[in-house]
Amino acid sequence: MAGGAIDGIRRTRFAPSPTGPLHLGHAFAALTAARLADPGQFLLRIEDIDRSRCRKEWEAAIHEDLHWLGLSWPQPVMRQSERLPEYAAALDRLAAMGLLYPCRCRRADIAAALSAPQEGALGPDGPVYPGTCRGRAMAEAGPGDAIRLDVARAFTTLGLDRIGFMDEAVLPGQRHELTAADFISGIGDVVLARRGMGTSYHLSVVVDDAAQGITLVTRGKDLFDSTYIHALLQALLDLPQPLYHHHRLIRDDSGKRLAKRDDARAIALYRAQGASPADIVAMVFGGG
Repeated sequence: MAGGAIDGIRRTRFAPSPTGPLHLGHAFAALTAARLADPGQFLLRIEDIDRSRCRKEWEAAIHEDLHWLGLSWPQPVMRQSERLPEYAAALDRLAAMGLLYPCRCRRADIAAALSAPQEGALGPDGPVYPGTCRGRAMAEAGPGDAIRLDVARAFTTLGLDRIGFMDEAVLPGQRHELTAADFISGIGDVVLARRGMGTSYHLSVVVDDAAQGITLVTRGKDLFDSTYIHALLQALLDLPQPLYHHHRLIRDDSGKRLAKRDDARAIALYRAQGASPADIVAMVFGGG
């Protein structure tokens, strides 16, 4: 797998979901991606696979806020809701390799299965799935099922005993690796297609980064452990592996990471109160 920039090009992306207003954390993420990209190589991608929560008005607000911050990007903008056939093709490829199974478990089922004292490890997506549906065949899949990756079988198929990636912000020059055993016990069989969506964050981000030729993925440190999942999917789908840059998070006065419910820190509100783009830069970069 290739790591880092292809032909020396540093191409980054900012990929928000249009489910609420952009806040200072988003400003920091977008500006960081733009600063680390070569000229003309900063892309915007709209992650709108959750149709129940995404809104056109929030998508329009994303464009308005980012333009106000002085950012620009090539057109057209990739929208995940328009790429369901590509995600289906990736799922079909993994299914043909015998690596997927349908899962009918709900959260309550998983919680009940994890009630034993030796169970209950937490992974990037919450409690590690106990494998209740692992024996089910894809031929049994119905509209109410999620689709999971059989992680143990994936490592066996690849003939690997570990997976990893390079990060230029976290211990640069050192490859971050996770053994197959630790991946299985600490992350588990991740969902690659959620009910009613046809895909998941993990699958779509890997497919889309490859499609857009992203060579440097910038995102918060809260997603660091998820990158092991993406490295595994890149290996399975024979996709190039970008270099990663997991940056710090913008937090409130109590140290809590900002979320979209933090409307008081929305970029649009600061703008309405008379702040300039330079003021936002100073807030998130400490003077820029």
